[in-house]
Amino acid sequence: MKKVLYIGCLLLWSCVLVAQGPPGGPGGPPPGGNAGGPSMTGMTGHLYGKIIDSSGKGIGKVSVLVLQPKKDPQSGTTKNVLVKGGSSKNNGDFSIEDLPVGKSLTLSITAVGYASLTQDITLTPASSDKDLGNLTLMTVSKDLQEVTVTASKPFMTLDMDKKVFNVSKDIVSSGGTGVDVMKNVPSVNVDIDGNITMRGAAPQLMVDGLPTTLTLDEIPSDAIESVEVITNPSAKYDASGGGAGILNIVLKKNKKTGYNGSVRANVDSHGGLGGGASLNARENKFNLSADINARMMRDWAKGSTERTTLNSTPNTYIDQHELDTTKGGMVFGRLGLDYFITNRTTLSLTGFAMYHSSHATSAITMNTDSLYTAGTVAQYSTEHINAPQTFSGRGATLAMKHLFTQDKQEWTANANYFSGNSTNNSLYVTDTYGAEAGSDLTGSQLQKIVGSGNDQNYIFQTDYTGPLWPKATLETGLRAAIQDRLNLYSNYDYYTDSGYVLVPSAASNYKSSSDVYAAYATVSSSIKDFTYKVGLRAESSKYHGTLLNVGESFGNKYPISLFPSLFFSEKLGGDQELQLSYTRRVNRPNFNQLVPYTDSSNKLNITQGNPNLVPEFTQSVELSYMKTFDRSNTLLGSVYYKYTDHLISNYIIEDTNATTGTTTLINTYINANYSSTVGAELTSQNALTKWWDLSTNINLYHSVIHTDSAGVAQLALWSWFGKLNSNMRLGDGFTLQVSGMYQSKTNLPVSNSNGNQPGPPNMQSQNASQGYIKPFYAVDLGLKKTFMQNKIAVTLSWNDIFRSRIQDEYSYSEYFVQDNRRIKDPQLLRLNFTYNFGKVDVSLFKRKNNNTEGETE
Repeated sequence: MKKVLYIGCLLLWSCVLVAQGPPGGPGGPPPGGNAGGPSMTGMTGHLYGKIIDSSGKGIGKVSVLVLQPKKDPQSGTTKNVLVKGGSSKNNGDFSIEDLPVGKSLTLSITAVGYASLTQDITLTPASSDKDLGNLTLMTVSKDLQEVTVTASKPFMTLDMDKKVFNVSKDIVSSGGTGVDVMKNVPSVNVDIDGNITMRGAAPQLMVDGLPTTLTLDEIPSDAIESVEVITNPSAKYDASGGGAGILNIVLKKNKKTGYNGSVRANVDSHGGLGGGASLNARENKFNLSADINARMMRDWAKGSTERTTLNSTPNTYIDQHELDTTKGGMVFGRLGLDYFITNRTTLSLTGFAMYHSSHATSAITMNTDSLYTAGTVAQYSTEHINAPQTFSGRGATLAMKHLFTQDKQEWTANANYFSGNSTNNSLYVTDTYGAEAGSDLTGSQLQKIVGSGNDQNYIFQTDYTGPLWPKATLETGLRAAIQDRLNLYSNYDYYTDSGYVLVPSAASNYKSSSDVYAAYATVSSSIKDFTYKVGLRAESSKYHGTLLNVGESFGNKYPISLFPSLFFSEKLGGDQELQLSYTRRVNRPNFNQLVPYTDSSNKLNITQGNPNLVPEFTQSVELSYMKTFDRSNTLLGSVYYKYTDHLISNYIIEDTNATTGTTTLINTYINANYSSTVGAELTSQNALTKWWDLSTNINLYHSVIHTDSAGVAQLALWSWFGKLNSNMRLGDGFTLQVSGMYQSKTNLPVSNSNGNQPGPPNMQSQNASQGYIKPFYAVDLGLKKTFMQNKIAVTLSWNDIFRSRIQDEYSYSEYFVQDNRRIKDPQLLRLNFTYNFGKVDVSLFKRKNNNTEGETE
C-alpha cells in the first residue's frame, strides 16, 4: 500500500506542476475526447479557438459552422452540408465537438458586419483535438447562407492502425452483453462460451484504454459506444496480451450541451429481462453523466461427449450427456463528472459499480464401459451440480488532460482503482448404478467446494505528446500497474458418520501480487508522402505468490524487458496507402496457470497450475494496404507473420489426484519452444447504395507449434473464418440487419491465458491434445423501427436462426480419443424498447443573424 500512495503522490504533484504552467487559454468547454491516457476512441474530433477583430478583441455571438462536401444524388453536384454548428462566447471562444475524423471539412465563420472566413480542415486519429488559435475577422457585411443538417455514423471505420466498430449500428446485440457485441466485430472470433480470439490467439481486453478484469458477459452491450480492434499495437500501448493485439471497449459518455438521456427495456424468449437508463447534463464548466443497466439471465446449453481412454488397464469407453442451465442477474452502473478548468484543461472523475449473481445447475448422465475385457460390468452414473456464485466490483478513475496552444501538444495523467470480490460455492452429487439407467443404486458421492476471492488493482499513467521539430512528433509516457489477489478455495467430501470433511491436499488458499512498471517513447515524422514512427517500450515486472495452507512461495522477476515498434507508411496516390509494421509484445501467465493447485471439479478435465512458467514473447510483422474509393467504400488488406518464444501451452501428465488419491490424467501448462503463425486478412466497408451498407471481413491463417515435449505439437491446418454485416435502411424508420459468420475446420486452441474470459463449463475437451474444431456457421437477424423522429426505437433480434452455432470438437492424444459437441442458447429472440429524450440548444439553426439573444457553446 505504501508504494501505491507514493506513486499517487508523484502523479498528483506532476498534475500540480502542469496546472501551474503557461495558461491554456480562456475558460470554456473542453475537448471532447477521453481525459485520461492515450485516446483510443478514433470516432469523433474537436475544433476550438478564439475569434477576434483587427484590434485583437474577442467577438461574441459569431456563427461557427463545420461543413462537409457531399454529392447530391439527384443533381450530381457537390454541396456543402452542415455537420455541426455553434456560436462564439462573449470573449470570442468557440468549441465544436463530435466531428468526423478522416474526412475533408470546411470551417465557416460568419458574423454581421464582418467578412466571412473559411478554412479547410481534416482531423486525423493522431490529432483529433485541434486548436485553431486566434482567427481574425475583417469588417465587411455578408449574410449567412442556409445549409442542410445531416449526420450519420458509419457501421465501421477503417484506418491503417485499427478498425472501429460502431455498436449503436449493431441491432442484433441490443439488450445483450459484450459477448453479443463481439460476435459482429471484424477480426474477432467468438466461441459459444464467450472466449474471444484474434488471428488464433487471445487478445488483450481493455475498457476505455485500460486493462480490465471484467469479463465480456459482465459488460452490458447498451453501455458500449464502440469497439476498437488494434491488431499490431505500437510501443505506446501496454505490451501485455501477446501477439493477438488489443480489443478496446469504449463506454458511452456524452458531452453535448444541455441534457439528454434514454430509457431502455428488453425481454427474450428464454425468459430473460433487462432494462436501463442513462442521463447526461452539461452546463458551462460541468458535465455530469450517469448510466445504469440491469439484466435477468436465463441461459441454457447442452452437449455430449464420447471418450475412449488408451494405454490404461482396462481401456474404457465413456458416453456422457449434459444439460446446463443458468439463472441470475446483473446490475452495472457508472457515474462521471467532468470539470472544464479552461478551454484546454479538463479534470474528470468517473466511478462504476457492478454486481453479478448466478446459479448454474448441471445434470450429467454417464455410461462407462470397459473395452477388450471379458465379463466386465458396465456402469451408469448421474451427476448433479449446483453452483451459485457472485461477483461484485467497483472502480474509479481520476484523470486530467491539458492541451497546449501549440498544435499536437498535450499532456494527460490518470489514476485508476478497481476492486472485486467473488464467491463460488458448488455442490456435486454423483450417483452410481448398474449397467443401465433404472438399475439399483450402488454408490453415492457428495463433494462440496467453497471458494471466495478478492483482488485490488491500481494503475497510474501519464502521457505527453509534443512537436520535436517541424513534421516530427514525440510521444512519451510512464505507467505503473499493481495487483494484489487473495483466493480461498476449500474442497470437502461427505461421509455418513462425520458429515463434510475438508480435504487438505485439495485446498487452494493463496495470495499473490503482480507489479509492472513501464516507460515508452515514440518519434514520428514524414518526408513528403512517406511517414515513419519508431518507438521503444521498457517494462519491469515481477510476480510473487504464496500458498497459505502450506507456506510455499513461488514467483518470477524480470528487471527490464524491451519492446520496440516500427511503422513505415507510404501514400501512393489515388487514396491508396501502404504500411509495414513490426512490434514485440509479451504474454505473462495468469494466476490460474501458475498456482500449483489441482482442480478436479470437472471429471473429464482436471487441471493444475505450473509455478515454473515464464512469459512468452511474440514478434509480429504486418504489411497492410488500404484503398478508399468513391461513396465511402474502403478496402483494407493485410498479411502478417508472428513468432512466439516460450509459448504457454497445455500439457497432459499422469499424476496423483490430490482429491481422490488415485492416478489420473491432469491438464497442466508448459512453455513450448516456439510457435509461428502466418496469415492474411481482408476487410471492406461498402456503401452499395444510399440505403444499403455492407461490411466484410475474411481471415486466413496457419499456425505451427515446435516443442521437445510429446503431446503438445499439433497437426498444422490452414483455416479461415469470415464475417458479413449487412444494414439496409428500408424507409419509414425501418432498418434491417443481417449478420453471418463461418469458421472452417481449425486447430483446438493451444491455451487461454487471458484471465478475463469465461471459459467452458464441465465438458470441454482437454486441449493439450491434438485435434480440431469442425466447421460451423451462424446467422443473426435484427429489425429496428423508429418513431417520433428517432425518439422511440423498437428492435427485434433473432440470434442463431438456423441453430447452427455448434461447437463440435475432435481431440486425441496418447491417452485418449474424444468427440465433444455443444450448443448454447440457439434461436434466441429478444425484443428491445428505447426512449430517447433531451434538450439541446439548437437556436443557432433558427436565426438568420447573430443578433438574437442567447448563446450556444
